[in-house]
Amino acid sequence: MEPEDLFELEQKLLYEFKDKDLLIEALSHSSFVNEQSETDLRDNERLEFLGDAVLNLVVGHILMQHYPHLKEGDLSRMRAGLVNESQLAKVARSIDLGFHIRLGKGEIQSNGRGKKSILADTFEAVIAAIYLDDGFESAFKIIATHFFSLVNSTMAPMIHGDYKSQLQEIVQVTHRVVPLYHVIEESGPDHDKTFRVEVKIGEIRKEGVGKSKKMAEQNAAQQALQVLEININSTLERH
Repeated sequence: MEPEDLFELEQKLLYEFKDKDLLIEALSHSSFVNEQSETDLRDNERLEFLGDAVLNLVVGHILMQHYPHLKEGDLSRMRAGLVNESQLAKVARSIDLGFHIRLGKGEIQSNGRGKKSILADTFEAVIAAIYLDDGFESAFKIIATHFFSLVNSTMAPMIHGDYKSQLQEIVQVTHRVVPLYHVIEESGPDHDKTFRVEVKIGEIRKEGVGKSKKMAEQNAAQQALQVLEININSTLERH
């Protein structure tokens, strides 16, 4: 890898590596390493493992600092919405990370540089490389810089009580489906109706009540988010 390629990436990362070999390792996909005759080359999978932990810690810390009044469940949902494959790939694209990843011929031919999974994994590896190169403070600074806008956009639905948007964002990541809503009951006179709505997410079904369909849907979404909270927390702990 040419020095000018590393320099260009460092400029976009806003970080200059002391040990360039750490960055090269972070950019080395297993498909590339497997095609090389050199036996001492290392792919980025170990760094990816460490970077995942660093990201979760830093993003969790940032959320607690910025939103001291939010409950643990809300913080967990926000972190799950930030530290996932789609969001990490978005950050990776913002710094043209795909251009710098060392891939095998097969991955190059199958547009590996544009794959969300490869982009997200490589970004995690780069974060780990920064952490190993210059410690937690540098990693924290870089993550905070690149995640600032995402933190703000993730918070917006919760500020406005938009549980439907928050639910949709979470389940598209965790269940890869879209929540389905339908009215199961209308009661009361025309001028004072009460609606009961059910939301379905795979096998999960929760009901909400409100004086309008929209209010009932928001209430149902809020109930569903509470059910999903345990699953999200469990996933985060495993990572």
